[in-house]
Amino acid sequence: MSRRAARAKALQALFAVDLGRMAPERAVKEVLAEEQLSLQAADFARQLVMGTVTARRELDAIISRYAVGWRLERLAAVDRNILRMALYEMKYCPDTPVSVIINEAIELAKTFNDEEAGRFVNGLLDTARKELGR
Repeated sequence: MSRRAARAKALQALFAVDLGRMAPERAVKEVLAEEQLSLQAADFARQLVMGTVTARRELDAIISRYAVGWRLERLAAVDRNILRMALYEMKYCPDTPVSVIINEAIELAKTFNDEEAGRFVNGLLDTARKELGR
């Protein structure tokens, strides 16, 4: 399986952590048990979840700066977690091209929410990309 599948699994785990108040380790373990990922993809999903959870305050501050007219807690939970994960990857995974990160986040938003969510995610991440120097 690919990094795309790993990102989808990481998003599911982050959603469980955010809304279900599940421990990150348990959330990762449960979502990875649902579908067989390659060892590399599973490690990548785990890295995304644990890194995003660790950097959550910093990532939320970035989202809050650019989500004009929206309070963080009022964003759709799936969009909030897509943004967190993508910003984590943009900031802490410099080997991944930023265009790939943004495109993957848009696809996740369209898959797990709708077309409008994809546009919102795109706009916020493109603006934040400039701040992050990517």
